[in-house]
Amino acid sequence: MADKGKLVGVSVGPGDPDLMTIAAVKAIEAADVIATPNIGHKRQTALGIAAEYVSNKELLDCSTPMVNNREERRAAYDDSARKICEVLDSGRNVAYLCLGDIAIYASYAPVHERVLAAGYEASIIPGVTSFSATAARLGQVLCEGKERLLIAPVMGGDMDEILDTKANKVLMKSRHEIVELRDKLEARGELEHASMVANCGLPDEKVFYDLSEITEDDSDYFSVVIVKEPKE
Repeated sequence: MADKGKLVGVSVGPGDPDLMTIAAVKAIEAADVIATPNIGHKRQTALGIAAEYVSNKELLDCSTPMVNNREERRAAYDDSARKICEVLDSGRNVAYLCLGDIAIYASYAPVHERVLAAGYEASIIPGVTSFSATAARLGQVLCEGKERLLIAPVMGGDMDEILDTKANKVLMKSRHEIVELRDKLEARGELEHASMVANCGLPDEKVFYDLSEITEDDSDYFSVVIVKEPKE
């Protein structure tokens, strides 16, 4: 019987293919099968970023629904892990593509854990984060000296708690809350310290150095807002 294959989670960076690491490219080229997350809106961003390196590779579609239903998410992760394990049983290696960096709010972790728990080998390749690319696009640094950095998804229920924290802030997944966030920043007198990039490095990238006139239509699931603490 052939040896079992191995799974590697490959971070492909935030959008610009030039920001893929050499390690990511080598892992994709060495894989027999490319697993691609599919959030259900026919938008496979990670696959598009790595397109140059996946030609002639077998693709394995992995449903990754962006829903609040825990059971639906669990079932999708179970199914993806099962399909990957079947490929590994055939002795073939799988590279699972992941947008940004796998360690930062990525959907790959549940699949990785399931594959490991089933007795297979799995590893992770880090990548450039969306907020690092956003800061670079805006010509900013995220933190320096003794400054603190807070990274959080934007959720209406805890937005005030996040904004009350004395730190430079990276606010992710701000699509539906962007207007509320804009208004809260304006009320706090902090709007001038906030900027945003939507779809950083992708063809539909939008850059906002000023959030004062931003609307919900300007934001996207892949939007990153940076709020800097005023210099003392």
